[in-house]
Parts: sequence; C-alpha cells; structure tokens
Amino acid sequence: MVQILDVMRKCLEGTPLSENDYQLRRFSTKVQEKVREYKIKYDPEQPVPSDNSLADEIFQAGFEVVAEVGAYCMDTERVISFTEQEIRQALRDAPDELVMGEGRDKKKFVPRKPDDRTPPWCLLGAGGGPVSDESSFLTLMEGYAEIPETNAITTPALTRVGGMRVRPASPLEVLATMRNASLAREACNRTGRPGIPFMNTLATAESDIALAAAMHPRFGLRPSDGFMIASMDPMKIDFSRLNKVTCALSFGAPIGMDFAPLLGGYPGGPEGTSIATVASHMMGILTLQASYLIPFPLHLKYVSNSSREMLWTISTMGQAISRNTHLLSLSLNYTAAGPCTPMVLYEDAASVIAAVSSGLSIECGGTATNKYEDRMTPVEPRIAGEVAHAAAGMKRSDANSVVKKLLSKYESKLSNPPLGKTLHECWDAEKRAPTTEHTRVVTGVRKELTGMGLKFLS
Repeated sequence: MVQILDVMRKCLEGTPLSENDYQLRRFSTKVQEKVREYKIKYDPEQPVPSDNSLADEIFQAGFEVVAEVGAYCMDTERVISFTEQEIRQALRDAPDELVMGEGRDKKKFVPRKPDDRTPPWCLLGAGGGPVSDESSFLTLMEGYAEIPETNAITTPALTRVGGMRVRPASPLEVLATMRNASLAREACNRTGRPGIPFMNTLATAESDIALAAAMHPRFGLRPSDGFMIASMDPMKIDFSRLNKVTCALSFGAPIGMDFAPLLGGYPGGPEGTSIATVASHMMGILTLQASYLIPFPLHLKYVSNSSREMLWTISTMGQAISRNTHLLSLSLNYTAAGPCTPMVLYEDAASVIAAVSSGLSIECGGTATNKYEDRMTPVEPRIAGEVAHAAAGMKRSDANSVVKKLLSKYESKLSNPPLGKTLHECWDAEKRAPTTEHTRVVTGVRKELTGMGLKFLS
C-alpha cells in the first residue's frame, strides 16, 4: 500500500523533468495516444451513452496513463511514478463506504453503478463559491442545511474578514478559515442539523497553514467531516497539498480530492478529457490518499460542464469508474448561468441526470461559473438534490433522451449565458425562502421536468 512517506520518497527520487515537458510531451501526448489506440470517439447524439464496452475501454486507457506517465511534483520537478501493482492495490484498498456526520445526520456513503436505484449521496451547497460577508455565508449555510436531500454540505468561501479582502497564506486567510468553520457549524446548529458533515471542509482555506490552524476542535470541525484537497491539471501536486494530507490523516478524517481536467486543455477533446478524469481518480487515491473523489471537468471556453461534450465526458468517465471500481465519486456541476434563471436549473438537471444515471453521486455548487461573489442561492442545490433522487434508477437510454431535451433549451446560450441575480436579490433571508419571482422560475422548471418523466418525491 502506498503511504504518505512513499509519496514523499517518489517526489524526492523520481525522474527529473520540467513541468512543461511533463504536461506537453509526457501527459498530453500519452492521453492522445490512448484515444487513438482504443478508438475512443465522442458521439454528440449520445451525451449519455449506454455502451459498456466504451466505458471499460476508457477505464483501461486511464489506468495505463497513470502507469505510464505518473503524477508530477511541482516543488521537486520530478515525476511520481507508480507500478501497475501499486495502482491495482490502491484500487482494492480504497474505501467502499464512508460513514459521515454525527447523530441523526450520520449516514453511510456508498458507491453506485450505472442505472442504479441506490439514492446518490448529495453533497449540496456553494461548491466553494465566494461570498462577500458573514451574513451571506450564514444565510446560505442555513438554506443548505434545510434541504431534505442534503447528506453533506459544501461551504462557501469568505472573501473578507474585518472588512479586508483575504490575502493567501496571510493572517487574514487563517482568521477567515477559522470563521468559515465556526460559522458553518453555527448555521447547522440553528437549523437543527448539528451533526451534518462538511465535505469540502473549508472553502476559504487555500493554504496549508490556514487549514491546519482551523482544525482545532474549538472551531467545530470533526473527524466525521471530510477534508477536500485540490490537485492541479494535469495530475500535479505540491508540498502544500501534501502538508494538508498529512494534517488530515493525523486528524483521522477522510480526504477528498477535487480535480478539473480542462476540455480544450492538456487532455484535448472530450475523449481525452474523459480518459484524463478517470486517470485522475487513481492519481488521487495514490498521491493524496483520497477516500472520495470529486471530478469537475470543465470546458476551457465556457468554464462550466453543462455543454453537450462535457455531459458526454461526465457520463463516460462516471460509467468507467462505477463499472470497474468501488471508488466513491461525486460529480460536481458548474453552470454557465446564474440564479433566478430557468437556464441554471436546466443545466443543473442535465448534469445531475447524466451523472446519476452513470453511477455517480453528486456535488452541486458552482453557479455562474463560480467566480462572482454572492451569485448563488439555496435553490440550485435543492433542485439538484430533488433531480438526483428522481433520476436514481433511470436507464441511461432514458437519461440520454431527457438530457437532449434539456440541452435544446440552453446550449445555444452557453456563449452568452444570463448572469441572473445575486443572493439578496432573489432570496428572502428572513423568511428563508426564494422571492416570488424566483419561486415562479422554479415552479415552471419543475413542471417541465415532470413533463419529461422525472418523478419528484414531493
């Protein structure tokens, strides 16, 4: 079994290589070689394919990418290599279930298969989206905790503390991260769900020192939460991330890795991006000791993953992972449109249906490409959770039909999506409910989804 000390030894003793050569001559070249070798072909008419052999070939291609190119340590400028035996052992040893949360909110997170009726694990919230102040943070967190389908929360990121904009690796980031933890727990206490876990832990903590400082129990974090650590595209890590791994392991909490292969970037088109996303799953359990994985491949142009090519990528990589492993994987959807628009809900629904029918669980977070402050509400994750449960058990062929109908409603707008409204423009914090206008938008879209065959529980 590969342990953190083994990873460090590989970082220090691996083959020296420049970052540019790893990215372009090693990784990108190998991914394209596998696309040709396995004859992987994107079909725009099948955003949710039902071809098991395609999924299995993408898995094998991803496995071979990890074995042949490894990962990359930016601090030492060396390749982190793994043998096929090490990769297979890591796949066998990866958890096949996690028990998260405490008290009434203690639940078991289990893997799924394509067409599976097992309800998906729903990690709902902001996906690390930025908020301007603590009031907005609390408003969102209370809304997320009140969603019945919420199994765990993905918190927002505070951008200011004491009126000052947070600077990375500064006392401001450390203080903001501590507040991120304590305010998140306070919001859940207020709504009667004190035991609910946070699975992106602290979206404010970009640096290792900020995460380590906020891990003190007085701020509300628990071993039953999850500590999410990001890798960089393509399959790169650094000592800061490994420091986070070391701290989380000592805390006894499960580690999640989130990663965003870029369609149009180093992996190339949808075929290569699907292979790279599968490979990154294996890199995560090996280098960052991840117990769960959060892929969110993104379109380089749209900075979202709801386009036709991206849905195919999500579906095929999801089927590859769920058919061939017991890894705990959650697809994180990023939308182009913002809140209080029908488009954002169409995008959410399409991404969730593609993921759930392909054997994945979900994280719902990034709206309006996740780069605008306060451009999110509790409505989008609520709809995503409802759609996820309604899609459990849906056949991939049926999911493909529904997703194509949804695509027809928004894909022509992806180049110029509506930004929508801010949290305070379309959410009543006092009533803890959407505004009348926002409610009309949600009601209309839910009616359309019902007409497409989704059966909501309420």
